[in-house]
Amino acid sequence: MAPYRVLGISAFYHDSAAALVEDGRVVAAAQEERFTRKKFDANYPRRAIDYCLDAAGTKLDDVDCVVFYDKPFIKFERLLETYLTMSPQGFTSFRMALPLWLREKLFQKSLLADELKEVAPEFDWHNRLTFCEHHLSHAASAFYPSPFERALVLTLDGVGEWTTTAVALGEGDKLAIHKEIHFPHSLGLLYSAFTYYTGFKVNSGEYKLMGLAPYGTPKYVNVIRDKLIDVKDDGSFRLNLDYFNYCTGLTMTNARFDALFGAPPRNPESLLEQKHMDIAASIQAVLEDIVLKLTRSLAAETGMENLCLAGGVALNCVANGKILRDGHFKNIWIQPAAGDSGGALGAALAAYHIHAEKPRPAANALDGMRGAYLGPAFDQADIDQRLQAAGAHFTTLSESEMLETTAKSLADGAAVGWFQGRMEFGPRALGNRSILGDPRSPSMQKNLNLKVKYRESFRPFAPSVLREKVADWFALDVDSPYMLLVADVAESRVRKMTDDEQALFGIDKLNIVRSSIPAVTHVDYSARVQTVHQESNPLYYGLIERFERLTGCPVLINTSFNVRSEPIVCTPEDAFHCFMGTDLDLLVVGNAVLHKRDQDSALKVVYKDKFELD
Repeated sequence: MAPYRVLGISAFYHDSAAALVEDGRVVAAAQEERFTRKKFDANYPRRAIDYCLDAAGTKLDDVDCVVFYDKPFIKFERLLETYLTMSPQGFTSFRMALPLWLREKLFQKSLLADELKEVAPEFDWHNRLTFCEHHLSHAASAFYPSPFERALVLTLDGVGEWTTTAVALGEGDKLAIHKEIHFPHSLGLLYSAFTYYTGFKVNSGEYKLMGLAPYGTPKYVNVIRDKLIDVKDDGSFRLNLDYFNYCTGLTMTNARFDALFGAPPRNPESLLEQKHMDIAASIQAVLEDIVLKLTRSLAAETGMENLCLAGGVALNCVANGKILRDGHFKNIWIQPAAGDSGGALGAALAAYHIHAEKPRPAANALDGMRGAYLGPAFDQADIDQRLQAAGAHFTTLSESEMLETTAKSLADGAAVGWFQGRMEFGPRALGNRSILGDPRSPSMQKNLNLKVKYRESFRPFAPSVLREKVADWFALDVDSPYMLLVADVAESRVRKMTDDEQALFGIDKLNIVRSSIPAVTHVDYSARVQTVHQESNPLYYGLIERFERLTGCPVLINTSFNVRSEPIVCTPEDAFHCFMGTDLDLLVVGNAVLHKRDQDSALKVVYKDKFELD
């Protein structure tokens, strides 16, 4: 019997992606940006689709169903109704946006059909192209790959069609939305408004706002609660739209918002001040409070023990860690591609299980995401050929020799580009497209940020730790394979700051050694933990084991293999170019090992100037 295949697509907003599901199993998934090298590429994901079909060894004609991750006609209705309700305010932006809406929303079905027919002229798009509601796509991406038979599913983001927050109930093959909060009341848009106000880019800078928060004091919490958002005991909320401009304007906030906080929005490349850190700490505290109220009330209402999370707000790993420690749910599982890219996967799974009424396959040891290693891989012969063509000088070792060489280099303080196996799906590098370092080094965080990543010095790095050793090093003893839970560093590893160090403000705290693994210990003694499992990534697990034998430390710094504003590397050529444009000391691609000192200096590029700032 032929397998039943579903191709999921997300596109035309930000972070386009494609995913292929075969008989309920996730076969392949990738973001378009990785192939085009355009960060958050929103275009039709032609190359991601080609990759997914190729990975499954199939053609578009053999796909049973193609599903888009939201319903563009309903989204057009929301845009139109919002402007009509608030007219004449925002007429200028309405006039500018209408032609784009007509093409990309109202006539999106024909746009998608034309793209599909270009690849497969006989493709029956009338019957095989369908659409899934945005938050149902998110919910499906969270529930179906999870290890749970029954779960409550909470999805939070900016906005889908009308929905900004949704609660779904999943059991077996069944999944249905239970209740919703609608636009313009949105926790995601509230957080994005503060992202914009503090000078970071909306839809990408939210990570920075979260990373900045521990440097500040939440002194504006009452201002936010009193003026900007009304929160009920059950976590439901309404925003005061007098302070926001996102409904009809071209900015997130307005002059009243500026007056409330005493200044206009920060210029993106200007100096961060203590006030910006305090504002970041304040909105982070408000977000956490609302999310905890929501999860507590939903746990009490449903009696569910398992919680699944998706939507852009589910990437707030600090809030996720607090949900876990709050204890109202016994188990939590978060979709690693929680944002819009994961909508492609969720749409495919929803089409398979809900539309086609197909059963869920048995889960593997961890979950149905295969560790999120769902992108392209390259065999060693191909790697060697590509590196030679790029002008690289390298030595191809046995796997054991490669692991020993890499572990020793890390122990000696090298910054290592690590390129192995299948590329990760979602925003996190999880040990296959990673930059690695020694977490014991007091200077490694600053050096990696400024000399390798070319990004702000305050940005934290995550620790990768052997799953069996996680409780020895962190206040955590659950699986966290996707780097989506924050926990404190274990008390036994902490170095308490002196009174003088405690008195320091903001970024001045950055260089204070706070633990035996200072490069991954944030200023509040927390860390964004990735547990590494032998079942899902034996090679990365083996590298950390070897590093532990040399150092006694089963932890490595793990950050994504890219520079600021560049997508994570996809191919061996991408890895080599990034290596030659940064101060990385060593590059390991498969079993090929490249030392910076051996490379042709003529191939060095001013890499940091190649991409638009994020």
